[in-house]
Amino acid sequence: MINKELVDSWNLELNNSSPAAVIAFFLKQFPDKVAVSTSLGLEDQVITAITASIDKKVGIFTLDTGRLFPETYDLLDRTFKKYNINIKVYFPNTAEVEKMVNEKGINLFYDSIENRKLCCNLRKIVPLSRAMKGLDAWITGLRKDQSITRTDMQLVEWDENNKMLKINPLINWTEQDVWDYIEAYNVPYNTLHKKGVASIGCQPCTRAIENGENIRAGRWWWESPDTKECGLHEK
Repeated sequence: MINKELVDSWNLELNNSSPAAVIAFFLKQFPDKVAVSTSLGLEDQVITAITASIDKKVGIFTLDTGRLFPETYDLLDRTFKKYNINIKVYFPNTAEVEKMVNEKGINLFYDSIENRKLCCNLRKIVPLSRAMKGLDAWITGLRKDQSITRTDMQLVEWDENNKMLKINPLINWTEQDVWDYIEAYNVPYNTLHKKGVASIGCQPCTRAIENGENIRAGRWWWESPDTKECGLHEK
């Protein structure tokens, strides 16, 4: 049974381990009960590359909100082909999205935080719950310096929202560490990153950032910084 003491012991044991070692450790701990969650961002592409090098049969999933960039779909296809893996795609419920859009408009998220979180919930959180079914743990590409909302996250955490273990192998990496790995191992990445788009989500909710801005500043840029999570990684 997973408890705080066990999570603390894993954090201590794996504190100086490489991301590959961390992933391999939990693949052994939870055979067939752990999956990689990818949004196809830089960090997630690194996690996917490392996981594929260990075991191509590990479950990897992504969420297609229906509002993604064309460049993101192209990256999904390139990643399939480079690593010869199957990334399972989860879509939102058509009837729920239709009801939301018909009642509140196609770009409802600009009108209020409440509307934006409703949209995120239907397009991301609800499909995520289906993707998580039957799992005991999930692996993410989160890093502490991505956002002020992530600075207190740990390598290994108990995810209370999803009632399972959450593993963040890159939690202490810098952005430069990520780019170094991508360049060293020729990891495919979204071409939008070379156009100033640091954090890529849905097309209407993502913009390029200015020099000196936080890498998450381009996500939901019309909101104040302390509200800028979609709910996937909120505690």
